[in-house]
Amino acid sequence: MITKPMRGIVAAALTALPLFATAPAAHAVDLPSTAPASFSTATTATAADSVPALLTLADGVGRIPVAAEQREGYKRELYKHWNKGLDATDGCDTRREVILSEAVEAPHVAAGCKLSGGSWTSAYDGTRVTDAGGLDVDHMVPLAEVHDSGGYGWDPKRREAYANDQDSPLTLIAVTAKSNRSKADKDPAQWLPPSADYRCQYAAEWTATKLRWDLAGDEAELEALQNLAAECPTTMVAYDPAP
Repeated sequence: MITKPMRGIVAAALTALPLFATAPAAHAVDLPSTAPASFSTATTATAADSVPALLTLADGVGRIPVAAEQREGYKRELYKHWNKGLDATDGCDTRREVILSEAVEAPHVAAGCKLSGGSWTSAYDGTRVTDAGGLDVDHMVPLAEVHDSGGYGWDPKRREAYANDQDSPLTLIAVTAKSNRSKADKDPAQWLPPSADYRCQYAAEWTATKLRWDLAGDEAELEALQNLAAECPTTMVAYDPAP
């Protein structure tokens, strides 16, 4: 069974490592104003020994190219999900692997990857969840937004890779169904998490995901991210380009 560190560790477990130490595939870090340039050492299950780009949120947003959205031709089924996940033998698809990996208290896993018990904290709204059935696994950058921002030119293999990406701890996130459906396919100009404490991290995770997958942003989206960057001057972004 695949497990990886809880998402919260990425933002909370700061260390006093040098700026260019080995880091995870992609993550967001909120640094205290008095902290040295450093970042979390939390890693993913498949993180390579690489040195991703580490940027301020403002600089990260500045690296996202500006382009008009292109929704034409979008169908959700173009982005195949969920596939068999990181471990094709464990009976758990990508969705369930993400739910398992983000559990605060591990659930019991029965045959067919049926989950019972356990607990989770939904980052979008701060809600504690004690039934896996109350969770959705959201794409940090929604599939329709991915398509609009460059995915329209991807081949089926790359679309499936994004839709099931667990090599970054940020692409997929387990949240309450209510908050996920409120977000739908909106970008940060149209929706932000109800939990104000998570908004800096959300902006960084959105930015890291766009950079990881070489996706563009429209003018309103980038303006909203720039405004968030001004409100979150100590928030850092690290990303490793997707293969």
